[in-house]
Amino acid sequence: MTTEKELKLDLIWEVAEIAKLIGRNERQTFHLLSSAQLPARKVGGRWVAERSKLIAFFMDPAA
Repeated sequence: MTTEKELKLDLIWEVAEIAKLIGRNERQTFHLLSSAQLPARKVGGRWVAERSKLIAFFMDPAA
């Protein structure tokens, strides 16, 4: 049985916040997002990413 805590997503909204997490500037991050190089998507004109997916992406040896 899945608990409510397990269902909660730790979402990061906006390019600036995603940039802080991945240690890049906003311009670099926007380029990575718009060229689909990061696991994120646009929702209502705003970029959103799940923190755990970004961390897993950068922990992958191929990253």
